[in-house]
Amino acid sequence: MDTTTLFTAIRENHLNKVKTILTENPEMINATDQRGSSPLLLSTYFGLMEMTRLLLEFKPEIDAKDPSGNTALMGVAFKGFTNIAQMLLEAGADPNITNGNKSTALIFAATFGKADIVKLLLEYGADKTVTDSAGQTALDHAKEQNHASVIPLLQG
Repeated sequence: MDTTTLFTAIRENHLNKVKTILTENPEMINATDQRGSSPLLLSTYFGLMEMTRLLLEFKPEIDAKDPSGNTALMGVAFKGFTNIAQMLLEAGADPNITNGNKSTALIFAATFGKADIVKLLLEYGADKTVTDSAGQTALDHAKEQNHASVIPLLQG
């Protein structure tokens, strides 16, 4: 089967169609689309909570990266999808993986002022001391953006 059907069904949030496709073709769970995104990356990018829950049942590569090195967890940290971040972390997503710029999900969450996700990532062992390619930590980014709700979470 062509992966285009799977990715279209995910974009259109057709849970039953995706379930049928993956039940018949379980190897497609780690396929990539023309942009290099896996089904999980695509689902999380759009904030599709039930779709993400369904995809996790098929045991995808949880820390798969897009061409820029971003993972699903990084995407939800950037966008602020706390419930999906929780699902990914419970499924074993690594909060300390870095992308092409050496940024982590914590750096993304801090940069964009996502305090709830910062708290969650810290609970799951995110390393506050990681520095990105510019030599900045999550705290440095939070200070630079003046995210008053995030700064105290990262201090100390």
